[in-house]
Amino acid sequence: MKYIIILGDGMSDEPLAELGGKTPLAYASTPMLDALSKYAKIGLVQTIPAGMSPGSDTANLSVLGYDPALYYSGRSPLEALSIGAPMDNDDIAVRCNIVTISEPEGTFSDKTMIDHSADEISTDESRILLDAVAKELGSDIYRFYTGTSYRHCLIWKNGHIAGLTPPHDILGRHIGPYLPQEEELLKMMEKSHRLLTAHPVNERRREKGLNPANCCWFWGAGTKPALPSFFEKYHKKGMMVSAVDLLKGIAVGTGMGVAHVAGANGGLHTDYAGKVDAAARALLQEDYDFVYIHIEAPDEMSHQGSLERKILAIEYLDQQVIAPLVKQMQASGQPFRLLVLPDHPTPLRLRTHTSDSVPYLLYDSTSGATLDSAWDSNPDSTLDSNLREGSRHYNEEEAQKSGNFIAQGHTIIDTLFEEKKEI
Repeated sequence: MKYIIILGDGMSDEPLAELGGKTPLAYASTPMLDALSKYAKIGLVQTIPAGMSPGSDTANLSVLGYDPALYYSGRSPLEALSIGAPMDNDDIAVRCNIVTISEPEGTFSDKTMIDHSADEISTDESRILLDAVAKELGSDIYRFYTGTSYRHCLIWKNGHIAGLTPPHDILGRHIGPYLPQEEELLKMMEKSHRLLTAHPVNERRREKGLNPANCCWFWGAGTKPALPSFFEKYHKKGMMVSAVDLLKGIAVGTGMGVAHVAGANGGLHTDYAGKVDAAARALLQEDYDFVYIHIEAPDEMSHQGSLERKILAIEYLDQQVIAPLVKQMQASGQPFRLLVLPDHPTPLRLRTHTSDSVPYLLYDSTSGATLDSAWDSNPDSTLDSNLREGSRHYNEEEAQKSGNFIAQGHTIIDTLFEEKKEI
């Protein structure tokens, strides 16, 4: 048996009037999910423990079976593992976004957070900008490391965890109330703004109609993580397929393999085919037992507030990731179990994360149904009676109706690894 988790970051949402009261997940065209749902178990899972911030860090740790209440030490330290930024035990890792803040005249604190990703700036452009920042502001105490796209890392020697706000939580707001209280971090942010505003990279971006990446924004601070081995925990060899350093860092910290997909960028037009190929190769050729495929696009589109692009992201997840991978697995004759879910909701109304439970779909290829019969809408399957007679789609409302609820998110992977009698 092989095991697969496909995670659509921030995919869950609220019913929207412009979609006739449907959520983007319910509205999107998802023929493969619709087919699988006829033979799958559907329900809700609470991935964010009570009292913890609803971040992709805590949520993805949960989905992978690591209780955030026990293992979470901050977001940026996990990303530092992926980037290869060395940390001593007394160091603090801080996420360094390259963001867009407003450019009219005025004091730094009067400016507005325009875009937490600077139009999903490329890694090549970011590297040039961060190199300039590091040359001007870096030291033995503050060391900058380039990550992916807008996501980078600052290692603060002998630092301390200060109250820092994620930039995607304050889109459209004045930044003043959310600036760091730590004087040195605040000074570096102000200096980075002056430096980056006039940088030639940003002059070219403005000419192209793109948001300038004109400020470093610090958040997500934490201490060096200590995560137990995934293999020792589950006796399964695991592979991570993701574009973002957070997920790759979790994989490094737990001893999982990390697939390197050259065209993967965390955006709407990432290399979906490359991710599917990497997952299929790991499962069918490289003797991995488990793959975790993380798709960032639904979350990014939610932060941007783009309903149309969020729907597209969900449709791409279904048609360019789930469908081809399921078909490859079925054609191989290799039995598999598949879990599909978001990590957390990212409602378009809020443009940030919430702690609400999320819908999951759990499918077993050995349940007696075939993909072809699913496409033919054959009602015969091994589903329990309430699902056979009820919903046939995967979305928030029908997950709620199912009555299936997993209260502790870090146990859902145990459900994936259980025998098929639990489906």
